[in-house]
Amino acid sequence: MTIALPPLSTDAAACCTPVTGGVLTAEEAERIARTFKALGDPTRVRLLSLIAASEGSEACICDLTEPVGLSQPTVSHHMKQLVDAGLAVREQRGRWAYYRVVDDALDRAAQALHP
Repeated sequence: MTIALPPLSTDAAACCTPVTGGVLTAEEAERIARTFKALGDPTRVRLLSLIAASEGSEACICDLTEPVGLSQPTVSHHMKQLVDAGLAVREQRGRWAYYRVVDDALDRAAQALHP
């Protein structure tokens, strides 16, 4: 017995991801690539995880160095990449920087590729 499937929608926005839904502008491609480049480093993924799991979902740079076993300047470099990619936000409090994960940033990254 043959079962007929419903026709596929021709509306690209309803069925396709930003990457496969049509030609991206140079700015869109740069933004998406910057996000995935930032997520392509295991230390950065771990830093996001540490921040998200911290009390109040924020962490001081001083609390991020020991868990990843890197110096403060190196962790600051990684955090700058995450902030520039829109995955985290930075707030200066006195001499310390505090970071929070952007709530929907990872969802947006997933949606860029999700069919």
